[in-house]
Amino acid sequence: MNVLLLSEINNGELSLDATARAVTAVKGIGEITVLCAGTTVSVAAEAAARIEGVSKVLVAEDTAFGHRLAEPTAALIVSLAQDYSHIVAPATADAKNILPRIAALLDVMVISDVSRVVDADTFERPIYAGNAIQTVRSTDAIKLASIRTSTLNAASLGGAAPIETINGFDDPSLSEWVEDKIAESDRPDLTSASVIVSGGRGVGSEADFAMIGRLADKLGAAVGASRAAVDAGFAPNDWQVGQTGKVVAPDLYIAIGISGAIQHLAGMKDSRIIVAINKDEEAPIFQIADFGLVADLFETVPELTDAL
Repeated sequence: MNVLLLSEINNGELSLDATARAVTAVKGIGEITVLCAGTTVSVAAEAAARIEGVSKVLVAEDTAFGHRLAEPTAALIVSLAQDYSHIVAPATADAKNILPRIAALLDVMVISDVSRVVDADTFERPIYAGNAIQTVRSTDAIKLASIRTSTLNAASLGGAAPIETINGFDDPSLSEWVEDKIAESDRPDLTSASVIVSGGRGVGSEADFAMIGRLADKLGAAVGASRAAVDAGFAPNDWQVGQTGKVVAPDLYIAIGISGAIQHLAGMKDSRIIVAINKDEEAPIFQIADFGLVADLFETVPELTDAL
């Protein structure tokens, strides 16, 4: 069995945490080849080669891969697919864009958000907002899966896998890059942060949401938000945590003004310690919180920030 793992690359740099966690998930299937595709990915390839469990790294450098377009990357992977029994990727926005295209071209299914690989044909994935685990057995010749990495441990470093450059693929030219709008932040990435401070609709406004950021900065934390807060315009879409947002499992998750709708809980209930601050003592968030504070967040959060 051979596994092709599409690595997560941003601006030429490997998302080491997501890639290493995905390696942990599939290391029992067979030899793992990591694919690094982009305009310039030599640095990313060197980082991928150091992950324990990686047998080989493939480097595909072309301007067609330069702006994270799904169609060229899907076409590249399809051209390589015959050599692999499994094609996997971390369950990120990029993978969710690319994998369905590969599935259509190969006429196979996508097994999404795999939380555990049972064996080469059998996979577990959460359903019903994480309230049940579905076991899926695939008979497809090529298994295609996205890996939910939030609860996995990252594979250790220290490997020295060979790096091989591949050339020649047919760009379908089905899409073109227009522009990138990048939100820059000094805070940790939401999906890999060890501490997250999230705000909900109870925060009240975009201006008041700044208090969430001040507390996060005191803790060196990432900032998250519930869908209600995002829909209300309090926070940008890429901060959203939940079933339709990002799935996280930090060491500490602080939920402020978040009632605890099942869709939000699906994205953060695997956090190691959950702290909830809400004035409604009946809020569902308290049912899963390790520590709960029934209080007015507009008094409590500034006091907590000052104390820190």
